[in-house]
Amino acid sequence: MKTFAYCLISASMLCPTNGWSQIVTYTNFIRQIQYPSGVVWFASVAANGEQFSNLAIDPGGANFELWTVSYPTVAGYLLGSTYVGTYIPVAKIQITSEDRSSDIPRTRADRPFYVDVTVSGLRTGASDPLASKSVQFLRHVQSYGENGTGVGIDQSQALLVTQSSISTIGTQRFTFLINAVPGAKPTKVRGEERFSICKLADYQAPASELDGQRIQIWPVAEGTITGITSGQLIRYSFPQLTLTLKDLYPNSRTYAQVYKGKEQLGTTGTVITASWLPINDSVPASPQPIVLNNYDAVFDSDGDWTIELITTTPFGTERLAYVTFPVDRTMKVNGSFTSLE
Repeated sequence: MKTFAYCLISASMLCPTNGWSQIVTYTNFIRQIQYPSGVVWFASVAANGEQFSNLAIDPGGANFELWTVSYPTVAGYLLGSTYVGTYIPVAKIQITSEDRSSDIPRTRADRPFYVDVTVSGLRTGASDPLASKSVQFLRHVQSYGENGTGVGIDQSQALLVTQSSISTIGTQRFTFLINAVPGAKPTKVRGEERFSICKLADYQAPASELDGQRIQIWPVAEGTITGITSGQLIRYSFPQLTLTLKDLYPNSRTYAQVYKGKEQLGTTGTVITASWLPINDSVPASPQPIVLNNYDAVFDSDGDWTIELITTTPFGTERLAYVTFPVDRTMKVNGSFTSLE
């Protein structure tokens, strides 16, 4: 028998997974399940560090679950689990995406992501237990629902999408060009994908998770500009503009810009200061409409002009909406002169 030292990599594992907007505190603990006895032991842990298990690891192994409970919501979240045994393989999952700005993997519904699976310790002997020769790779998905953030979801309701067996040692990369979160419109889904490596059941212990990670999937932003229509002639005063925004990506910057000429994607213009909107939350935002008045100073000459609604995310700079219109503020006087002699 032996003891097992576990390590919590960082405090970031414990809180941003579901993205609360209010200030909350967390209590963290390890749930240790012994096999084949079924004895369960709980141990409180800090947000980071390591300590030895309270119980010795019996020949049947033990499963360790990392939990956090938030207050004042008193909601419990399983952050990860691993199984330790005498002949059980070792597995590790790492998920990456184009968004490197968050400790918790996340991406947008129209972007790819990557899952690296590393397996070691597999056996090949004829007399070795089946649970030592291969592991199961599982992919689950779960929708947060319309406008959901994942808070309070029942993870047992996740859908199993695929499962496969891995019987080779080393690292394999799985590329997912599109997510599998269910929804009527693929670009607007909210949810998560979960990937896990599980040991096979044997005579001493049931099937158990060796490692598991998840990635959050957020919708593509959208926006509109109202108050001016394409081709509308602007003479001496500019009308009130309303910018309507929905599902702005976490850690994004959104603004309206103006430039001379017809619309041309990729043009850098003058930002209308009152439209600048940074999003620093860990979940998408659908803010109140932005109303713009007294912005005519940015139009310094007559001619065709374009207003664009731009958003900048970890995936690049993109246009949500635009409108092109002519400006003619030249005053023309029609008259005639006559003389009497």
